[in-house]
Amino acid sequence: MNNKIVWFYLVVYLITSFAFTQNINTWFKKDNNLYGAYPDENGPIGGGVGYLNIITDGDYVVKDLKSLINGLSMAKSGEVVFIPDEIIIDLTSLIYIEKFVLEISSGVTLAGNRGYEGSKGALICSDALSTPVLIRAIGSNVRIAGLRIQGPNGKRYLDHHNRAYGDNGKGKIYYYEFPVSRGIQTEYSNLEVDNCDISAFSHAGINLVNGSGHYIHHNSIHHCQFNGLGYGINQDKSSSIIEYNIFNFNRHSIAGTGRIGCSYIARHNIIEDVSRSHCFDMHGGVDRGDGTNTAGSEIRIHNNTFFSKKLSIAIRGIPNHKSEIFNNWFIEHQNREQAISAIEKSGMKNNFYGLFKF
Repeated sequence: MNNKIVWFYLVVYLITSFAFTQNINTWFKKDNNLYGAYPDENGPIGGGVGYLNIITDGDYVVKDLKSLINGLSMAKSGEVVFIPDEIIIDLTSLIYIEKFVLEISSGVTLAGNRGYEGSKGALICSDALSTPVLIRAIGSNVRIAGLRIQGPNGKRYLDHHNRAYGDNGKGKIYYYEFPVSRGIQTEYSNLEVDNCDISAFSHAGINLVNGSGHYIHHNSIHHCQFNGLGYGINQDKSSSIIEYNIFNFNRHSIAGTGRIGCSYIARHNIIEDVSRSHCFDMHGGVDRGDGTNTAGSEIRIHNNTFFSKKLSIAIRGIPNHKSEIFNNWFIEHQNREQAISAIEKSGMKNNFYGLFKF
């Protein structure tokens, strides 16, 4: 994708997103119930200016690609590799030529200072359409904080999807001839991603393949909207807490394969007004073709604020443990049927639909 187009989309997004989140209420209290997304003591939803847990130094302070690679190769558990200010580290050529992946070892933190004294944070990016993984955690207890992480593809490619899956379409093999990109990926437990701005990955901004205890919070995740994929956060056989994030311009902001072990708690997130498809998702057996009706192990969705006119939540089967959806605020929907598609309805309660007069 032309880099100027990427930057144009992102600048427009940042301007409109700031205006959007600064001039609206995202929560209210009624009859002793709190509805919608309410910020916590760590600062604003989405992180950035005002976030309290910003890292401003490290054991290894790096300012270019070579020193970043060296720092990550030497860092041990408990140490921080820090990229100061708004330094840009572009991995395009290494990814394109050498299939390079930036790897972070167990217990290591990779950080920038997004939000500190107004900083946008250091940028790690790739313009290679085929970026299978930009950053990989190769052990547990990795933290990625305070960075801008930008992929190559913020577009939808509706024409390509139609050629593959439309009437007389050329099929799945043809669809995947077009390369895809992923931002952060792990198969290990306890990945923490906070205070980051993650954008423009065609498959997923964050891909949680396996592991438990993942904690994704206080991020802005947007423009992951390649039609047919396009996930802000994607989960396979993994479990996570996803809270205090801002999502926009994704196909699904949160998606799950629905396999046994796939679970998430999503709370106090803001889903802004542009979405390609439904916002929060859990696949069922019909999507996997495995002959079951299983939609993950456990889903708990509460105190989120949805501004999108698209369907907010789609659970395409029955979780094998439980599903709870409560105290969310669906601003553009007037009733449950407009906002939520799910077979199991017993866990739905105390949600608010439509505008609230303050």
